[in-house]
Amino acid sequence: MSQTNFKLFPAFAVPMAQDFLPDAERLNAELKALLLAREAEGAKYANPNPSLKQQAGVFESDFNLFSWPDPCVQRLRQFCWGVLGRTLQQINNYSQDEMSRLQIYSHTWFHVTRNGGFTILHTHPMASWSGVYCVAPGEMPADRPESGVLRFHNPHHYANYFLDPGNVRLQVPYHHGSYNVRFQPGQLILFPSWLQHEVLPFFGNDERVTIAFNCWFSMREDGVGGGA
Repeated sequence: MSQTNFKLFPAFAVPMAQDFLPDAERLNAELKALLLAREAEGAKYANPNPSLKQQAGVFESDFNLFSWPDPCVQRLRQFCWGVLGRTLQQINNYSQDEMSRLQIYSHTWFHVTRNGGFTILHTHPMASWSGVYCVAPGEMPADRPESGVLRFHNPHHYANYFLDPGNVRLQVPYHHGSYNVRFQPGQLILFPSWLQHEVLPFFGNDERVTIAFNCWFSMREDGVGGGA
């Protein structure tokens, strides 16, 4: 059999993107100090209407984080939107003109998670892209390798109904099961908002601090307008 026409390809793939903020240590220290101070103010910065059941050990802020004028927040906003823009341009094959007219809208917030805290399985309806940035992953106990892991679930729900030697060892991107992210400081993960995900229980003695956002978009016709 000729090998010249053989092709192995993913017919239905889930796009995800990753980047690391250069020299993130100083900015993360500023962000962590600011976010912990805002957390300590309690209801003033807490989400008044959380869509998910709030678990003990987790603080969720309101959804306007990237509107804060603090320089560290605005520097992170610039980084996140830059990576998101690059992702959208590549995956949609947008021209520079189209990118200049692309209007972003967003909800942005932070989580502080302490010992025992977790986030239940969920998606983000009414958004197209979501992201999580790691300010501080928190302590990683040696006996708890999945502490604080961000877990994505395979959307191909029937993929593992029948397993045998023909498919039990499928490799990325064809594997079934879940995809885990063990965060590093300065790491940004972008993913489609419809993708199911959760944060596994965190067992550190300090804080796991992350910043998250949901985004939706429009295409301006005249090249002017507002946005996030």
